[in-house]
Amino acid sequence: MPDTTPRLRAPATPTAPALVLRPWSLADAEGLVALSGDEALRRWTSFAVDDASSAVRWLREQRHAWEQGRRFAFAVEEARPSAEGQVAGHVVLKDVAPGAASAEVGYWTAARARGRGIAPRALRALSDWTFTTFARTGLTSLTLLHQVDNTASCRVAEKSGYARTGVLPAKPPAYPLEGHLHLRHLADAPS
Repeated sequence: MPDTTPRLRAPATPTAPALVLRPWSLADAEGLVALSGDEALRRWTSFAVDDASSAVRWLREQRHAWEQGRRFAFAVEEARPSAEGQVAGHVVLKDVAPGAASAEVGYWTAARARGRGIAPRALRALSDWTFTTFARTGLTSLTLLHQVDNTASCRVAEKSGYARTGVLPAKPPAYPLEGHLHLRHLADAPS
């Protein structure tokens, strides 16, 4: 199992600061509650934070899953003093199983941070960390799923090296519409 306190970085670009990806902590509860009114976040994700108690519950679930070695969720922050402590997004490696060849990734971006390349950079950093950390246990591919009408997620996936490989049928109620399946393979990861 990976170190319980990794801090990943995504480099700065000419127009955006570097990103820091760190495990979620209970100190993030207030920031999560502030995101609860984001309609796009609720539409496209399973974000289930409505108040302080649900935020704390969600954060404890992330820590518990991390400790079990099956799900690794990271808060994404911009690396600049004025943004310290403000969550810009979330990336997650999920469905990790010993000896499994594949796992799934997911992400979301806070409304104030959308459209600035945060999601693709954070997703690339998570993907690179995943292959570095888990390839020796047999993990060779990552999947990413999103609803077919979520064109922004499709762009993020493609910018992050995830090729669209198919369309999955709807499975209501959890997945009311068809979805795109994207894949990234270890062989495609930068050396």
